[in-house]
Amino acid sequence: MAKKRVSPIKDYTLKNGEKRYEFPVYLGIDPLTGKQMRTMKRGFKTKKEAELELARIKLAIANGTYHKERAETYQEIYDLWVKHYEKTVEESTFVKTTGIFKNHILPAMGDYKIEKINVDVCQKHIDEWAEKLKKFRTVKSYASKVLVFAMKRGYIQTNPFTLVDMPTKASKKDAVGEEEKIENFYTREQLKKFLSCLEKESNYKAYALFRLLAFSGMRKGEALALTWNDLNFKTNELRINKALSRGKDNQLYVKSTKTGVARTIKMDEKTMTILKEWKKKQKQDYLVLGFNTMQPKQLVFSNEQNEYLQPTKTRKWILHVQNKYDLGTITTHGLRHTHCSLLFEAGASLKEVQDRLGHSDVQTTMNIYAHVTKKAKEEAIMKFASYIEM
Repeated sequence: MAKKRVSPIKDYTLKNGEKRYEFPVYLGIDPLTGKQMRTMKRGFKTKKEAELELARIKLAIANGTYHKERAETYQEIYDLWVKHYEKTVEESTFVKTTGIFKNHILPAMGDYKIEKINVDVCQKHIDEWAEKLKKFRTVKSYASKVLVFAMKRGYIQTNPFTLVDMPTKASKKDAVGEEEKIENFYTREQLKKFLSCLEKESNYKAYALFRLLAFSGMRKGEALALTWNDLNFKTNELRINKALSRGKDNQLYVKSTKTGVARTIKMDEKTMTILKEWKKKQKQDYLVLGFNTMQPKQLVFSNEQNEYLQPTKTRKWILHVQNKYDLGTITTHGLRHTHCSLLFEAGASLKEVQDRLGHSDVQTTMNIYAHVTKKAKEEAIMKFASYIEM
C-alpha cells in the first residue's frame, strides 16, 4: 500500500480571524557558505493558490531556474531586521520588543507586500493601536524601525510611518493609566504606617526589602540583584551596578542597570541596621535549608532554593500587607516614586534626586518634581484657609 504523502502546506489564522496558507521551500546549497538554504512562503488566501505556487517553485528548482526573490513581505523584512536588532540590545529588551511584534504588529502587517505599504495603511493601524493600547506610540516606533531597515537596503524609497498623523486624544485606558501613574506613591505618613504594619509581620525578608526600596529609591530589579559585597556597613553606602531581569524562555538573569551606569548611594543608619539584622536572620534561616550564606556574592534577597527571587513575589507581599491593614494601594515600583517625592519634600535638589535614583533623563525627575510642586501648592491653600478660618 502506497504511503500517503503529507502536504507541506499548513494553514494559520490572522488576528482578524482570516485564514492563510504557508509552506517551507528547500532552495539547495548556498555556494557562498556551503549551508542549506530554506525559506518560508506565506500569505496565500487559499490552499489551491499555495499549491500552485509550490508546484511552480518545484519546477523552477528542478530546471535550475529558481532564484530566491528578494524579501517581499513585511514579515520577511522583519525576519532580516530582528537578527541585527538582537545584537544591539539587552536580552530583556529583545524579549519585550519581539513580544510587541508578535502580539500587535505582525498580525496586522506581516502579510503586506513591502512596496505596497503606504501612509493610509500605516495610518489605519496607528489608529487601531491608539484605540486599544496605552503605549501605541511605542508600537508605532517599532513598526517603523522595520521600514527604516527596508529603506537602508533598497527595498523601498520612503518610510510612510513618518507621514502619519499621531492621535492626540487620550483613550479611556490612557487616561486611567495616567491617573494610576500619578497616584502610585505614598505620603510621608502613609509610608510610615506601611512600614510599621510590615514590621509586625513574620516576613522579615519582605520588611528589609521594602524598607530598602523606600529609603534608597532603587528599582526592584536592582534590589533583587544585590549581593552582600555591594553593601558597605562601615560607610553606610550601597553600590548599585546590576539588575535582575527576564530574558528568553522566561529565564531570570543579571544585566547592567537600566541606564548602564553604576552608582553609589548613601543610606541612613536605621535601614542599614535592618539589613544587618536580616543578614543574621538569613544566615540562620538558610542554614536550616542547607545553604551557607556567608559567601561574598551571596544574594541579599533570594528564594528558598537560594536562587533569584521571582520579581512577582513582591506584589504578593505588598498586597497582603495593604489588604490586611487597609492601607492605600501602590505597587512595589511605587516605593521608588515615594522616595523621589519625599526627597523633593525634604528639600533635595533636582540634580541630587536624579543622581540618587539613576535617572538618565532629567525629564523623568522633573515630572515627579512637578507633581510634588502641585501637592505643595494644594497644601499651601489649605493652610491659608485654615488660618483665615472663613
